[in-house]
Amino acid sequence: MRSYAAVAHFVLRHQRSLLFLLLVLVAGGVFTALTLPVALFPSLSFPRIVVAVDAGNRDAAQMVRSITKPVEQALRSVPGVQSVASSTNRGSADLDLRFAWGTDMARAELQTAAAMNSVLPSLPAGTAFRVHRENPTRFPVIAYSLTSNSQSQTELRTLAQYTLAPLLSSIPGVRQVQIQGGALPEYHVLLNPERLKALNITAQEVVTALNSGQGQHAIGHLQTPNRLELLLTDGRLRDAAEIGQVVIRHTAAGSVRVADVAQVVHSTVPNYQRITADGKPAVLLMIKQQLGGNTVAIAHAVRASLQDNAPLIPAGVVLKKWYDQSTLIVDSAKSVRDAIVLGVLFAILILFLFLKNGRVTLVALLVVPAVLASTLILLKLFGLDFNIMTLGGMAAAVGLVIDDIIVMIEY
Repeated sequence: MRSYAAVAHFVLRHQRSLLFLLLVLVAGGVFTALTLPVALFPSLSFPRIVVAVDAGNRDAAQMVRSITKPVEQALRSVPGVQSVASSTNRGSADLDLRFAWGTDMARAELQTAAAMNSVLPSLPAGTAFRVHRENPTRFPVIAYSLTSNSQSQTELRTLAQYTLAPLLSSIPGVRQVQIQGGALPEYHVLLNPERLKALNITAQEVVTALNSGQGQHAIGHLQTPNRLELLLTDGRLRDAAEIGQVVIRHTAAGSVRVADVAQVVHSTVPNYQRITADGKPAVLLMIKQQLGGNTVAIAHAVRASLQDNAPLIPAGVVLKKWYDQSTLIVDSAKSVRDAIVLGVLFAILILFLFLKNGRVTLVALLVVPAVLASTLILLKLFGLDFNIMTLGGMAAAVGLVIDDIIVMIEY
């Protein structure tokens, strides 16, 4: 009892100083709330890495023999990996790597990519892979669709890939701008079997001729008294006419070119997905954030950037937002705020009606914001952020705080 009396005496003697400290604490909590990152889910980095391997149209049995098993063997050498599980389908394989909690996953991701690069030369030609960590940033924070009645799917894809994606990637906190849909342009070489037979040329010879000599290559340098000139050969094929002029074979009668045995047409990369928005073929832009980023701030910056650069979007192209994670976060925060405010107001009203003491009611009114403010400061110190879990926990804790206040006042 003496200790409680001493505490009460100390509080009464320094009530103005304590009141000032409470106000400072509340102000600090408000400032901290404005600087805390805001996200839908906690910023957790799960000890899991997924490797997706794409190998064209190979059947599942061939995939297991030539790709899945060698890749599994290579990934088991990644430092810290505890288990490797795989799933193989026609033309693709997914490998799941599990690590211990507390592992530096950024480093583990780099080591996994290095292991894949080391085994890639031994895999069948054309094999590609993608490595990604499992965390909440896999999901987009905001996404848009591009549709048009006047622009082709190739033009929409080009607009998204070379105009909008670089623009949005420069926004602070953006990790990736993923593009889906549309059509990628390419040239198709349609072989004429009769011409191939007449000229005694195989399809593989045509493929070899098209692959050889393409690209830019350094062939040496030319030195003059005052300069050193680098010499390059440019074998890039730019259009159907240049592809048709590629030489397949030299004969006594002359050179046999691609145009002599095939037709070159402008086409698109085969696409096995159909993506639509509002019933029309569409290109999707999905913006993903960095781990620990501020979802609300990133979504706001994306909207502002697209609005400021609206002239870059051609006439007839409709850019429409179809997903915005920040809206859910803001609505959740408003719901929690309303629950806290209503809970405090009802508690204060009940305290005043039953205790008939304005000073006691004022104490309760000050303590609740101070407790919430100290909670925000602790979130900042421990590197946590605003999300639906922390907000829900704070809303649930308000009732417990008010119960404690009533018990202490009654005591």
